[in-house]
Amino acid sequence: MVTQEDPRPLIAATMGDPAGIGPEILAKALADSTIPPIARALVVGDAGVMTRTVRDLGLPLVVRAVASPTDGRYAAGTMDVLDLATVDLASLRMGEIQAAAGRAAGEAVERAARLALAGEVDAIATAPLNKEALWAAGYPYPGHTEMLAALTGSPESLTMFVVGRLRIFFLTRHVSLREAIGQVTRERVQETLRIMGGVLQDLGLASARIAVAGLNPHAGEGGKLGDEEIREIAPGIQAARAAGLDVSGPVPADSVFHLAAEGRFDAVLALYHDQGHIAAKMMDFYKTVSVTTGLPFVRTSVDHGTAFDIAGKGVASPVSMIEAIRVAAELTVSRRVRAGA
Repeated sequence: MVTQEDPRPLIAATMGDPAGIGPEILAKALADSTIPPIARALVVGDAGVMTRTVRDLGLPLVVRAVASPTDGRYAAGTMDVLDLATVDLASLRMGEIQAAAGRAAGEAVERAARLALAGEVDAIATAPLNKEALWAAGYPYPGHTEMLAALTGSPESLTMFVVGRLRIFFLTRHVSLREAIGQVTRERVQETLRIMGGVLQDLGLASARIAVAGLNPHAGEGGKLGDEEIREIAPGIQAARAAGLDVSGPVPADSVFHLAAEGRFDAVLALYHDQGHIAAKMMDFYKTVSVTTGLPFVRTSVDHGTAFDIAGKGVASPVSMIEAIRVAAELTVSRRVRAGA
C-alpha cells in the first residue's frame, strides 16, 4: 500500500503462537534500527501480549493498539499492533501446546491475509506457529503455506527458501518420509518444475538454471541404489526440458546445494522437507527466509519453529524475523518495479 507521504512497504507481521518465541522475536525485530528505514511493520495479534513482551524484555518501544492499518504511526520506537484481543494473559502458559494459543495464531494469519487481499497491506511476514496447537484449535492445516493457499484460493503455491544466493523449492513438505517418497512421481516433478519456472521468471530470472536433487544416495547410482531417479524423476525432468525449461539432474543431493550456492544453478528442487531444510539451515540458520510463492501477495516467514523450550526466557534470536521483514519489503519493491508502479 503505497502512499505519497510514505513509500515504504507496509508489512503485516503476524504474532505467531503467543506461547512460543514469536512475540519475543517480533518485538526485538521492531526494536532493531534496520527495520524502520525500509518498511512499515504492523503487528497483527494481541496488544496485551506484545505490551507484556516489550516490558519484560525492557525494549525501547511504545506499543500502540490500532484499529486499522491507516491508524499506524510506523515510526522508530513505536510498535503499532492491530489488536485482535485474542489472548487471555492470565491463562496463557508459556512453552506449552494450547488450543487457545493455536487459535490466536490462526486468527492473526487469517486477518493478515484478508488485509493483504484487500490491498490494505503490501505483504505478510509471519512469526512461527505450532502445528499441534493449530490442530487443537480446529484448523486442518499442517502449516502457514497450506493455510494461506486455502485462504487465497492459490492451488499453485510453493515454498521457497532463500539464503544468500541459494533458492530451494520443495516437491513435498509436511508429510512423512515414506509418504514423500511415494509422492515423487514424474507428473509431480514436471508440474512443480513448471510452477517453479513461472515463479523464477516473476523474480526476474527468465532463463533460470534449475537443478533437481536426487532422492537416493548418488542419485540412485544408475538404479543400483534405488530406481526412482530412472522411473520418475528423470522423465519428469525431460518433460520440463521439452517445455523449454533449463533443468539439470537428478543431481546427487550431497552436492547439488553446494553447487547452487557457488552459482552453478539459480534454484534447486528438493524432494522432501528435511532434504532442503538441512541444506539451508546449515548454510545460515538464522538468515534463511521462507517465501510462499504463488499467492496474490508477498509472504515471508522465519525458517524456525516456536522453540517452546526457550519461550519466555528472553534469549531467542530475532535475526530470522528481521530477515523475513527485510525480504518481504524487498520483494514488494521488486513487484512494484515489474508492475511499473
